[in-house]
Amino acid sequence: MTPKEQTVEARLTQTAMPPGAFEALQAFSNAALKTARKAGLSRSTIDLVELRASQINACAVCLDMHSRAAKKAGESDERLNTLAAWREAPYFTDAERAALALTEAGTRLADRADAVPDDIYAAAARHYDEPALAALVVMIAAINAWNRLNVITGQVAGDWTAQVAG
Repeated sequence: MTPKEQTVEARLTQTAMPPGAFEALQAFSNAALKTARKAGLSRSTIDLVELRASQINACAVCLDMHSRAAKKAGESDERLNTLAAWREAPYFTDAERAALALTEAGTRLADRADAVPDDIYAAAARHYDEPALAALVVMIAAINAWNRLNVITGQVAGDWTAQVAG
């Protein structure tokens, strides 16, 4: 027996957002991505960061969108399928692990008194120079902003594909 698909509707549409808000967030994200690539962050690292934050925040829209993009860019099934357990999986580099640890800390700010411990930040700084680290921090902030917007407003996974195609 297969589960019946649930009909899901967004609480708010993007057109209901204050004028310019969606466009400003999109511009911020585009600038973050451009800066990240210019600073030398790999497409793979960017994809992993976006996916890991989206897993933590349970953002189905971003998980759908970014897993498709990562797969299209050549990301392996092994890495995508084990990302939630990256600490136990052998598929990630030390630099990616540092980026993922920083992503988790930056996404779960309220989970501990020392939200982003010095050792997590220092580990990332060992693998990324200052421009790349700054770009990584901005990428983490951008995906968290999208996650929160999508989850709060109840955006539906898959609906974004019609917007991109349209």
